[in-house]
Amino acid sequence: MISISEAGLNDIKTIQEITNITWPITYGEILSQAQLDYMLGLFYSDEALSKQIENKEQLFYLISDSESMIGFIGIEHRYKNEAVTKIHKIYLLPETQGKGYGKKVFEFIEELALENNSKQLLLNVNRFNTALNFYKKLGFEIKETVDIEIGNGYLMEDYVMGKDL
Repeated sequence: MISISEAGLNDIKTIQEITNITWPITYGEILSQAQLDYMLGLFYSDEALSKQIENKEQLFYLISDSESMIGFIGIEHRYKNEAVTKIHKIYLLPETQGKGYGKKVFEFIEELALENNSKQLLLNVNRFNTALNFYKKLGFEIKETVDIEIGNGYLMEDYVMGKDL
């Protein structure tokens, strides 16, 4: 059983702790250590997370099981002023894989999206991320291939995936 609750500024350290566990495992074989460090600083610094939370650029939610925090999500309703909910961040600790938690988190996101009149979910996934297959099983389809420049000569080589609601 998992529970999901909205996160605030006081949860930034928890989000960072989960990120510091999940990112090296998720991206360690895909990205260089230098790019990994750069992206963590860009997206998960105290300043970056504070801004995203305070300005409601993303809504963050913490995911816990009966014992501890196991993950988080960051979503945005009305993405680009359309009836779309964009999933910017979704990370669960590695030991939770295969327990059905990911599916439950996506059910939660879908409910929130529908409550906010979204007609579609969108997410970006690194083209070499093994989570790609999980997203396909949940009904997501590749919409486009993008290379996003993030500075320092680094690219995010992603698929944009969508699922109609």
